[in-house]
Amino acid sequence: MGKRIGVISDTHGLLREEARTRLEGCDLIVHAGDVGDPAVLEDLGRIAEVVVVRGNMDHGLWARDLALTEHVTVEDRQIHVVHNIETLDLDPAAAGIDVVVYGHSHKPAVDWKDGVLYLNPGSIGPKRFHLPVSMAILHIGPEGIAPEIVSLQDALI
Repeated sequence: MGKRIGVISDTHGLLREEARTRLEGCDLIVHAGDVGDPAVLEDLGRIAEVVVVRGNMDHGLWARDLALTEHVTVEDRQIHVVHNIETLDLDPAAAGIDVVVYGHSHKPAVDWKDGVLYLNPGSIGPKRFHLPVSMAILHIGPEGIAPEIVSLQDALI
């Protein structure tokens, strides 16, 4: 059957009810930084286990414990998490990484390069300029890796 991973970024202190609903039933939640408020992590932790990295807007004592990068294995697949893709300091393909999750730009993206999935879920935080409100669901199982960008366009805060 595989695992269902909720992938979010750039909450900036806002965990939308629409996102919370979409994350229900996930086996793991990956947050690619700019959390904005530790209460967001507490809320996410009530849904599923959370892997999170510190973003450039995460400040204060609570954020000091967040790593700049994280690495997690799901169904024998390697997932590397970083906030800003520009700070990626390794060659994912050479390192045996299957998925790189990143945020920062607020722009959802699904790109495959050298057999590695680069996934930016976009932002589920406060709406910014013309950028969409979105997150991703990552399906990982024996049949492979399948990313899905989920639009939350009805959420216009």
